[in-house]
Amino acid sequence: MLGIIDYKMGNLASVYNACSKFTKDVKIIKTKDDITKCDKIILPGVGAYKDAMKYLEKNGLKDAILEFSNSNKPLLGICLGMQLLFESSEEFGYTKGLGLIEGKVIAFNRDKTKELKIPHMGWNTIETKNNILFEGLKNPYLYFVHSFHTVCDDKYIIGKTTYGYEFASAVNKNNIFGFQPHPEKSHNNGLKVLENFINL
Repeated sequence: MLGIIDYKMGNLASVYNACSKFTKDVKIIKTKDDITKCDKIILPGVGAYKDAMKYLEKNGLKDAILEFSNSNKPLLGICLGMQLLFESSEEFGYTKGLGLIEGKVIAFNRDKTKELKIPHMGWNTIETKNNILFEGLKNPYLYFVHSFHTVCDDKYIIGKTTYGYEFASAVNKNNIFGFQPHPEKSHNNGLKVLENFINL
């Protein structure tokens, strides 16, 4: 079963509907016990990092996600969900994340993006590396909405995007995947990313 985690921080219906095109065995899950029943999980998300981590911790979902990650079953974080995979964020002060991938989340550098609007919102290209998540795709256009981005070791980066400067827009560490754009809003290219994840 594919579980989509409901922690009150994302457009679950869009993610659910997109995934339902490739599997009928998909469910929106809300409890730590639900997570243990899944073969794959997606951590979506739109909103504030600090609020997201508070909810995950308060409801026992943080520990359940960490336990799931140790099972070698696939986990995909989308947008805010990707950022939560990392060790910390500077959004609204320091907040500790899930720590599944070494790295941190920072605001876009305004000295390098002063000609551009923040948040980074709209269609942009991912320069892809060879990875199962991008099977059948090469440098696809995808839809972004974010004001912060991740910084991590290049060995985890499977996709980069340029907005004033280059940043990590897709990552992979073992069974853990992170995807900054919204595949559920990115038409065929985004659906292909979800299909590749579901087929792992």
